[in-house]
Amino acid sequence: MSMWKKGYGFAVVLWLGLVLVMAGGCEELEEGAEEEAVPEVPLEVPEEGEAPTIDVYFHEEEEVQEMDFEEYISGVVAGEMENDWPEEALAAQAIIARSFTLQQIDEVEGVPDRDAHASTDEEEFQAYNEDNVNEAVQNAVENTRGQVVVNDDKYIQGWFHAFAGPRTALADEALDHEDENPPYIHIVDSPQGVEEVIPDEEATWSAEFSSSEVQSAVEEVNGENPGNLDDAEIAEEGPSGRATLIKLGEAEVSAPALRMALDSTEMRSTYLEEISSEEGGLKMSGEGFGHGVGMCQWGAKTLALDGSNPEDIVNYYYDQVEVVKVWE
Repeated sequence: MSMWKKGYGFAVVLWLGLVLVMAGGCEELEEGAEEEAVPEVPLEVPEEGEAPTIDVYFHEEEEVQEMDFEEYISGVVAGEMENDWPEEALAAQAIIARSFTLQQIDEVEGVPDRDAHASTDEEEFQAYNEDNVNEAVQNAVENTRGQVVVNDDKYIQGWFHAFAGPRTALADEALDHEDENPPYIHIVDSPQGVEEVIPDEEATWSAEFSSSEVQSAVEEVNGENPGNLDDAEIAEEGPSGRATLIKLGEAEVSAPALRMALDSTEMRSTYLEEISSEEGGLKMSGEGFGHGVGMCQWGAKTLALDGSNPEDIVNYYYDQVEVVKVWE
């Protein structure tokens, strides 16, 4: 289905050499110019302008359920962000979640292994918690109904994370992203004042792992046994300052992959402040929570508290993008 974005500028009409300026607007439309097209919706739409339904795999019940797309987004927002946060932050999360879902359906058919468009298992798709849907979440989803983020007329891969630390990261440094870093993913400093919004225990972290845990993780990632862990250091860093390659004993291992293999809730980020061997084990500390790519949720909350609207928040974290509406 092909749809068109509504224009928001005032028209300037040229007729017989006279310029008619409506309500003070001064934007001139080029002859033959068309309104910008938005991506096709990769789902069956009941009628043009209406929201589609979506097949969602509920992993706890191990069954697929059909539901309204916007109802699904409400559950995602409530699962991915605290429901008592400012509605502008919740709304930004709704826009990103909607964009990510449609991008995944469009490019990889959602979750084909589950014969579904989406899954409530956050490890394979996005978090989902319908029990946490409250009035604020409902308002955030309804007020952004049908809004998605596009780059070059395509849905963006809407990566997001809990806290970026000092700054966000590129996809190819923080996710082992095999493809070239998308043009809309860039490095931005965390908003001023975020350190006053986020609790200390959410901002920084430290963790210790036994030698057996580290050895198993390294072998899982690259099949190597690192041997004795007397040597532990950052071998390479990416442009955001995050570790991209870590040397452990006799092995070098991808930092993002190691984080996932060890436990991403313990090794919370690859923005490391310390890494050292401790009595045959490994000790690390750092800033941030999550991969650091795309929208930082604590940063979004900070921006919302400072008066930013959802579109402002989206444009802070993603470059060369536009928020468009794909259904009413």
